[in-house]
Amino acid sequence: MAGVWTLLSWGPEGWLDDIASGVFVTVSLAVCTLPFGLFAGFLIALAKKAEEPSLRIAGNIYTTIFRGLPELLTLFLIYFGAQVGLQQLIHFFNPSATVEISSFVAGMIALGLVFSSYASEVFLSAFRAIPRGQYEGAMAVGLSSPKTMRLVILPQLIRIALPGLSNLWLILLKDTALVSAIGLSDIVRQAGVAARVTKHAFLFFGVACLIYLALAIISSIGIGFIERWVGKRDAVR
Repeated sequence: MAGVWTLLSWGPEGWLDDIASGVFVTVSLAVCTLPFGLFAGFLIALAKKAEEPSLRIAGNIYTTIFRGLPELLTLFLIYFGAQVGLQQLIHFFNPSATVEISSFVAGMIALGLVFSSYASEVFLSAFRAIPRGQYEGAMAVGLSSPKTMRLVILPQLIRIALPGLSNLWLILLKDTALVSAIGLSDIVRQAGVAARVTKHAFLFFGVACLIYLALAIISSIGIGFIERWVGKRDAVR
């Protein structure tokens, strides 16, 4: 048992500092991906409900592609494919220049694309749940389209979409484990390195499981607080 506590200690003999850095990378990746995925998902939902057929078709194609592809394959396409594409593009202007996409950026883009494709469906369902009379009432009192969206539609949209987006956040948090496949030092990769070096695979992967469960519990508590806060604002309004 003393050996276990030594392995799970801070300092040169322990691996806790490495695992802690993996936790920081995992949480940072999820937090950086979230706003990009939400914003892109909202725009795609607007496109899918637009009157212009080309926008609807483009939005449907986007969601079909990134909901249909495995997340790991999307990650590989961004990390390897986009890097090659950018390299070829830059060679047109400067043959000696090189470009390299970091694992963090590739992971953020790939996970953001997948997250936005699912988030767009959540937003689209929320849009459909808002009665048409809300738009007509806003027009009747003289609100412009941007003000109608900001003052009337968005508050209701957030409340309706929040449960679905909360589930997507938990999925995103787990999907960050995929970035270990492209060399990013997240929780899974750090646990894997510790397991290979120490030959205590069950110990370190068990610790990784507990960390993900702890992050999920903390997220659930935070989500519950946000839902209560949104509910109170709606009650006051």
